[in-house]
Amino acid sequence: MFSLFRKILKYVWPQINKRKWVFYYILAGFSIRVFFGEIAIPLYFKKIIDILTRGAGNSLAVSQDIFRLFFIIVGIQIFVFFIARVTKFIFLKFEIDVVQDLRNFAFQKIEQNSQTFFANTFAGSLVTKARRFVGGFEAAFDIFLYHFLKFFVILASVFIVLIYHSPIISLVFGVWITIHICVVAFFVRKKVAYDLREAEQDSRISGRLADVFSNILAVKFFSARKREIDSFGAYTSEGAKRSKKASFLGGKIDLLQHLMIAAVEIITLYIMITLWLDGKMSIGTIVLIQTYMVIVANNLWEFGNSLTRFMKSSSDMKEMCDIFDIIPDIRDPKNSEDLRMKNGHIVFKDVNFRYQMSEEVFQSFNLDIKSGERVGIVGHSGAGKSTITKLLLRFNDITAGAIEIDGQDIRNVAQDDMRGVISYVPQEPILFHRPIKENINYCKPGASMEEIISVAKKAHADEFISRLPQGYDTLVGERGVKLSGGERQRVAIARAMLKDSPILVLDEATSSLDSISESYIQDAFNELMKGKTTIVIAHRLSTIQKMDKIVVIDKGEIVEEGTHKELLAKKGLYADLWNHQTGGFLA
Repeated sequence: MFSLFRKILKYVWPQINKRKWVFYYILAGFSIRVFFGEIAIPLYFKKIIDILTRGAGNSLAVSQDIFRLFFIIVGIQIFVFFIARVTKFIFLKFEIDVVQDLRNFAFQKIEQNSQTFFANTFAGSLVTKARRFVGGFEAAFDIFLYHFLKFFVILASVFIVLIYHSPIISLVFGVWITIHICVVAFFVRKKVAYDLREAEQDSRISGRLADVFSNILAVKFFSARKREIDSFGAYTSEGAKRSKKASFLGGKIDLLQHLMIAAVEIITLYIMITLWLDGKMSIGTIVLIQTYMVIVANNLWEFGNSLTRFMKSSSDMKEMCDIFDIIPDIRDPKNSEDLRMKNGHIVFKDVNFRYQMSEEVFQSFNLDIKSGERVGIVGHSGAGKSTITKLLLRFNDITAGAIEIDGQDIRNVAQDDMRGVISYVPQEPILFHRPIKENINYCKPGASMEEIISVAKKAHADEFISRLPQGYDTLVGERGVKLSGGERQRVAIARAMLKDSPILVLDEATSSLDSISESYIQDAFNELMKGKTTIVIAHRLSTIQKMDKIVVIDKGEIVEEGTHKELLAKKGLYADLWNHQTGGFLA
């Protein structure tokens, strides 16, 4: 239990500590409100009752004493109301600010993970965990202030008051409270295990839903609707079993609390009646103790329920804290160098690389791409072509060797700086569920509409964008689902043109285009490539005929290198690929 709290506080406390003096005021404000509202007022009522039970209630002095006490009680109520309102206002602003910081922190910690992390983690599950992390903090913080802090202030104050008025009753209270807290904590600790597993199951359910919904066409195409429903039912059934067990344990806790409160109520009442009969306790003291008894019992009961909810909220937060503990496998160096971009000379030096749980892709791989050179990279599927771009962009890190830009190892440079000099168009376009214009200017947020339209025309995207209902303000849907493959590709190409970086990487950038559109865009690419170091990954060899150099890769090795004509003359692998394609078969 304590290890769970330490894990959570490690990430939550820094956000609170930024506003520690506000936090301390909130603690003090809540404590003052509880003391005067719950403890002080019953003391003054005790005095009024003691005065009235002495039988002198008609005297002027007694009346004055009662009115004086009455006005004190009214004054305390006004004071408590003022403190409560001010404290609550400050608390709400404090909580909103901390929650915002936690959201930003969670986004930052998740975002810094590598492509491998996101490939192995459901997006829907991550969203659920992030939402529960923030929601868990809000719930836990509210419980801490409104229940735990109130509870301990009441316990400490009541114990001190009872020691003065009735030591024997204070002893009963002390034993009762100690046993009650220990028993409740024991059962709540057992319930935490169920809550943790329930939270994990909930994340898996969310991930499963996101996986199915994002691939709904495949579900329908393969007539897998019933299979997916049955599979989802199995997921929810397991979660329901755990929820029932947790609820049953919660019922046990409630029963034990009820029995303990009833037993202490009987014992305390017996002691108070005995002391009153012996003349050792006044009616006012009995009323005071009974009032405190009700207050403590209600708070003890609420403590058990609050502790259960607090642990549930903590369990919700734990999953995200576990993700925070993950050390990204691709990190910026502590003292990163400034990227000294000169010409865009790219060199792969004795590069070794392997994906997780797979054979080595590259062993002592070497590739030299000179400044301003246009290089086409071809080969069979799985040869390692796209891996070159992933390593250059540091989506994955090499295991040995070095990748340099203008003589500078890219691992010594901040990732954002390094990627800032590269324009990248992948085979599967990356689009957000935002207007088309925001997808185009994502690389350059300050771009004018004139610039956006200009690059869209060059990419032959303006033609279809202009026909859309809202034009450039049209939402493209999740991952651009409202657009065709060719339309998505043209938007991505327009974005690369707008970025206009000194290094250009095209990974099957025209694979979704028809022949006519490809010919138009190829002209735009030729203009875009001028003066840039360009890497073009291609299956469609017609797109790279005019490259300065073509590199042929097979099984992670460069087997051929030269111009289109030179490679055809060699009659090697490139010539075979070319003959297959020109003969109507796509390798």
